[in-house]
Amino acid sequence: MRVMVLVKASKESEAGEMPSEHLLTEMGNYNEELVKAGIMLAGEGLHPSSKAKRVRFDGKQRAVIDGPFAETKELVAGYWLWQVKSMDEAVEWLKRAPFDGGTEIELRQVFEAEDFGAEYTPELKARDERLREQVEGRQK
Repeated sequence: MRVMVLVKASKESEAGEMPSEHLLTEMGNYNEELVKAGIMLAGEGLHPSSKAKRVRFDGKQRAVIDGPFAETKELVAGYWLWQVKSMDEAVEWLKRAPFDGGTEIELRQVFEAEDFGAEYTPELKARDERLREQVEGRQK
């Protein structure tokens, strides 16, 4: 199963404060462990919401909202995409992460094709597989 690991924003990340060299080193070591174990598929930190935009959809209308956004507990500062056997395995890996001081992390299972049932027709599945191959081809 794939799991999206969402690192919640903090006052510091929203202020654009960079992590210390020590934390960057520890996080690099942790990411290296994840890669060696075949867990990590992707992962990045995100700029603060002051550099972000949101698009609100209302019927056919689109409204663009510039950051910053007030509620830091609703914001994401970074993410990983992991391949794990279970949510319990993801939690065990996350417990080893070099975070401290009130950091909050959310784990969410990514939908797989079989999760969509009969509505996910063979034609839709074939289209999505073609798109995935194109994306993966661009990343190499």
